Amino acid sequence: MWLGVVTIFPDLVKAMFKEGVVGRAIERGDISFETINPRDYPLNSYGSVDDRPFGGGPGMVLAAEPLAACVQAARERVRPRTLKTALLSPQGTRFSQSLATKLSQLDALLLVAGRYEGVDERFITNYVDLEISIGDYVLSGGELAASVVVDVIGRYIEGTVNNPESIECESFTDDLLDCPQYTRPRVFEGVEVPEVLLSGDHRAVERWRHQQRIEKTWKRRPDLLVQRVNKETESAELRDCVLNAQPANLETVEEESLCEITK
Repeated sequence: MWLGVVTIFPDLVKAMFKEGVVGRAIERGDISFETINPRDYPLNSYGSVDDRPFGGGPGMVLAAEPLAACVQAARERVRPRTLKTALLSPQGTRFSQSLATKLSQLDALLLVAGRYEGVDERFITNYVDLEISIGDYVLSGGELAASVVVDVIGRYIEGTVNNPESIECESFTDDLLDCPQYTRPRVFEGVEVPEVLLSGDHRAVERWRHQQRIEKTWKRRPDLLVQRVNKETESAELRDCVLNAQPANLETVEEESLCEITK
């Protein structure tokens, strides 16, 4: 897969992938990764890529022309593959594990890191296929957000992670948080490892882990369980979790959804 980031601070993005599994995948060539700088396609001889907003107001706006030139350059680099372009924006679709999985199946993805007060709306209309937000907060620029997206997507690309099973068991897989993990010693400050993990009974271990995932999700992210209430095989387990543990953030789940889980 080809992944690219449009940014006026390319070194900031590149630094994020000098280490780690995604960085090693880029180094091996499992992932093709590039940055494209709008300053290579400036508005004028001064190297400007932004201007004051029409209608007045604070700050500057990234101009459409340099960004459009970056997209055109990316299209040329990835031919004959089809390029999709995503803008990192507070107004975008909330980034999630499921969205990352879908994006990892693309041939080529270009991420545009916004700056200042935003980007010219005409660029979004003509060139952007998807707007992505990594959360309800504002960053000083889109580079960190783009790096998050690259890292999450990169882990789904074949060859990046040595053991693919580790991805299948992570938090948010099947809309559940991960189960508790333990390693040596068996007793730490008086707390023992759950006996089932030492039993050697693989089926019992899997049942325990699945139950723990449901319980942890119910306690900490009950909103995720709303997406699972129609799975009949888990309805009894979900009801058991409701009876055994009250979630810490009930306000995050609509009352009707809670009734659906507990009925």
